[in-house]
Amino acid sequence: MIASEADARDFVAERCDGDALRKLERLVDLLAQENGRQNLIAKASEESVWTRHLADSAQLLDHVPRETPGSWLDLGTGAGFPGLIIAIMRPDWTVCLVESRNRRIEWLHGIIDRFELGCCEVEGRRLELVESFGASVISARAFAPMPKLLDLSARFSTSDTIWLLPKGRSAAQDVESLPKPLRPMFHVEQSQSDSDAGIVVGKGQVELKR
Repeated sequence: MIASEADARDFVAERCDGDALRKLERLVDLLAQENGRQNLIAKASEESVWTRHLADSAQLLDHVPRETPGSWLDLGTGAGFPGLIIAIMRPDWTVCLVESRNRRIEWLHGIIDRFELGCCEVEGRRLELVESFGASVISARAFAPMPKLLDLSARFSTSDTIWLLPKGRSAAQDVESLPKPLRPMFHVEQSQSDSDAGIVVGKGQVELKR
């Protein structure tokens, strides 16, 4: 379990190369600067950004095979967590960031250009307007309750899709809130960045009855 900001930085460093780590260190500085202009992250989390945001995002890589996935879809990415962190740590992976708020979109484009993340793209609109494609990984942090999240994103899932959904303390309850046929697809893993939090992990295609 990550116990300090130093632990969090080491945790992230173990999962990426030196170039990615330097970019993440620069990202922390840029995030602090931008947070004075728009509320990208909660003020209370500024002193624990490596733990609360970077390591919290990076830990999702532990649930994905190292071989390059076809595409990683991050829903409601906001300031870029976890999707932008994944794109920096795995620059050869295709990462699609879905975000509908204009100032967040500008921030994401700026970071992508600055760090030359050629395989990372921003879908600057609501998820309902994004064209369907088969995603290898679907992630979302604080996007929507599980039933609504799956309802909106089911069309992007395939039989091989990995679902990675950090859900805080409500992870187990979120799985229980699903229709019974869907519950066996998902389980809860302990978060490494928060002893009270869980990550809902799943695999497969979500098929919803209409």
